[in-house]
Amino acid sequence: MLSTGALRAHLLTARLAGTVATSREASLRSYRLFAARDPRVTIGIDPELNWKQRDLIALMADRCGVSADPRHTSGLDVIDPERTLGALDAFAERVAHAARHRSTVLFGTGHPHRLIGFYAALADALSAAGCTVLTSAHGHRVDITTRFGLRTYNLDYVRGVALVREPGVWGAGCGTGAHTHSPLPVRVVLAAAAEAGGPLPELVVGDHGWVCGAGQLGFEAIGLGDTDDPALFVGEAEGRVSVVVPLDDAVRSDYYRPLTRYVLNRACLSQ
Repeated sequence: MLSTGALRAHLLTARLAGTVATSREASLRSYRLFAARDPRVTIGIDPELNWKQRDLIALMADRCGVSADPRHTSGLDVIDPERTLGALDAFAERVAHAARHRSTVLFGTGHPHRLIGFYAALADALSAAGCTVLTSAHGHRVDITTRFGLRTYNLDYVRGVALVREPGVWGAGCGTGAHTHSPLPVRVVLAAAAEAGGPLPELVVGDHGWVCGAGQLGFEAIGLGDTDDPALFVGEAEGRVSVVVPLDDAVRSDYYRPLTRYVLNRACLSQ
């Protein structure tokens, strides 16, 4: 069993926490855009409060451990590993609750290159525990506005985890999918599940728009968030997202394996 101390050391060594690769400039830009209600950064959350950039800096300092000084405008961001560990414990509690109640769960990621293995292991464990892992809207088209204009993607699933692919890229486990922050994929999945009359998720697990889009619609949602992802933490602060784990969401995929083991151990789901 991976100890808390060992995981803390791994977080720092792998730069999942501590000094991370996300720049202060990128984070501040995201906070400015979120304050302006730019949908590229709100990614599905419709804020109830009037969040200014200074409010977002204070929130992210509280939830992630970044600098609370608005005069700090350059360099690399810092994530407090204690905050990551505390959020991972809360995340594991939600996973354990889903397992105990054999809940219906939806997994989705906008970071398939990095995080598909983390979510897939959780999906496998929950399925083995008797949970239903949703795979609604497989193959459905999703039109997403990007910085390059409107792009069409297709919904696919790898080991129970939803992602989007460019047209023409298919096959279980084929490729790594497209990076996206959009909430549109989760909306398409939820609409398809409702239209089919099948079960709706009692828990949504993921990142970016998968968490924010589901939480905004009233579904319990938990996930991972980087320092330039203020929408997830605003959703958590306003009560529409249950848990956000602060960490760098773009390191090597194998660096997330100790987190998987830790969550599964805490949730009593280890094989």
